[in-house]
This record gives sequence, C-alpha cells and structure tokens, in this order.
Amino acid sequence: MFNNSSKILFFFILIMSTMITISSNSWLGTWMGLEINLLSFIPLMNDNNLMSNEASLKYFLTQALASSILLFSIILFMYQNNFMLYNKNNSINLMILSSLLMKSGTAPFHFWFPNVMEGMNWINSLILMTWQKIGPLMLISYLIIKPFLFTCIFLSIVVGSLGGLNQTSLRKLMTFSSINHLGWMLMSMFSNESLWITYFLFYSFLTFNMIFLFNMFKLYHINQLFSLFLFNKTFKFSLFLNLLSLGGLPPFLGFIPKWLTIQYLTLNNQLFMLTVMIVMTLITLFFYLRLCYTTFMLNYYENNWNFNIYWNNFSMNIYLLFSFISTFGMFIISILYYLI
Repeated sequence: MFNNSSKILFFFILIMSTMITISSNSWLGTWMGLEINLLSFIPLMNDNNLMSNEASLKYFLTQALASSILLFSIILFMYQNNFMLYNKNNSINLMILSSLLMKSGTAPFHFWFPNVMEGMNWINSLILMTWQKIGPLMLISYLIIKPFLFTCIFLSIVVGSLGGLNQTSLRKLMTFSSINHLGWMLMSMFSNESLWITYFLFYSFLTFNMIFLFNMFKLYHINQLFSLFLFNKTFKFSLFLNLLSLGGLPPFLGFIPKWLTIQYLTLNNQLFMLTVMIVMTLITLFFYLRLCYTTFMLNYYENNWNFNIYWNNFSMNIYLLFSFISTFGMFIISILYYLI
C-alpha cells in the first residue's frame, strides 16, 4: 500500500478525518469527519481484485446507511438543542447511538463486518479493526444510554465468542475477536474514558502483532498454519503466546485491560455481566487454542530452509521483539511501577 503515492495521500486524509471527528465541538462536524473518513478508506480497500471490490461496495453501502441515519438524527438534534453535544430526547440519542454502533461493527449491527473483512488484505483489515473504531467509539462515549448499551455489550460478547467457533478463515476469526473486544471496550467505557482508551491501545498493539505475522507469511486460513511456516518451534511458540495474550489470559499483556475492567465491574456489583464476559472469553480462548493445538500435538517434518530464510529477516526480528513485549509486558509494567 505504501508504494503507491495516491494511497499514501488517502492514508493521511484518513488520519486527519479521525482527528476532525474526535476534536469537533458539534455533531455536524463529527458527521463531516466520519464522511471524509469513509471516502478516504474506500480507495485504500481497492486492490484490483473481485473480492476487494465487493468488500469496498459492502462497506460503502453499510457506512452510507449509518451516515444517513446519523445525519437525519443530527438534523433533529440541532433543531431542538442548538448544536449542543447532549440533549434530553432519548429517541434521538438512540438513533445517533445506533448509527455509531453500526459504524463500529458492534453487535447486533455487525452483519457487514465479517463479509467486508473477508475481502480485504491484512493491512486494510488492521486499519478497519483499530483506527476506524476510534471516531465512533469516542462519539459513543458522549451518549451512554445504559439499558441499550448493556444489550449491545451482551450481544457483542456472545456473538464475538460463539461466532468464531465454526470459522476456518483467519480474517473472520480476527473479526469475531474484534467484536468480542468491542464489547469489553464498551463495558469499560462505563467506568471512565481513560479505561476504554487504555483497553483500545492494548488491543491495537496485540492485534497489530498478530496481523504483522499473518501478513508477513500471507496466511489467510487455518490449514496454512499447519503447512507453511510452523515447522519451526520458535514460530509455533511465539504465535501460541501471542494468541493467548490477545485472548486476555494471565499473566500476559492482554490481561491488564481486562483485569481493570473486571475490577470495575466487581466494585459496582455487576456480577451477572462479569460472569457472562468471563465465560464468553473462555470460549474465545478455545478457538485461539484450536489454531495451535494441531501444530503442538502432531509432529511435522522440520524444514531448515524456512528457518534460514525468515530467521535473519529484519521483519522477523521486529515480530519477535513485539512478541516478547506481548508475553512479558505485564512483568515489565509491574517492575517499572515498583521502580517509579
């Protein structure tokens, strides 16, 4: 993507549009930022193949529907409240919130997310799962309607966990993982703004770490993991640990934001939601473990030429550094905390 000057231009417009969205002081300004964001991401999705064209069309139609609902709600909102960021009309707030949840891919508005992800390359998938959620999530934090958001959180966690059980595509697995993490992020949003931002930063780092590896070896399906590069035990072990970290298993780095969210839920006596979230996370860990189970249980012929090609690669060294941070990040943060 970064070898094409026009895509670099659209990438910078994508970044600037998100900045416009989160820094605007009116709903109309946020809508403009989201529209610029949509129109700058569509050219990045185009890889001159049928799957990417289909994915970009699905993404455009879904986001255009959400944007039209958002604009209609904003017009009603501004008519009644003179450009303020909050009002007391619950129906208008629900319409705005629903459109933002659709833009972010939260259940039950997630119908477009897996199909769009399946038609994109890994770089665009990373942008869609991380950067494209900043604007909608920041706007959702302005409109916390507890009964409606609790329902969406519950559905996101359940759909994200159960939806990945019967998938063989790595992109769809990462999609349902993203939906599950979205539920956790929205739940942490009830505590304070810094908690969900912290969760988002940890999630973005761990997702980048996985997609960095998948993109480097061009992995798109589970059966490729068994036959392409996992002949080497170091690759097996690093992938295994990164998946566990992304699933939030202690003592890895991915457990820290979930730990903070669990602490908040416990202090507020929301035990039912806490139980559902933990049980569903265990199901998510199950289909992460399924990716590595066969490679650890069965013996494969180890090809040394794969080891020689990739082990001395600069990208492989960067990946191993990120894997080390993902695995031992919790210990590093604990040591720094006590030293400071």
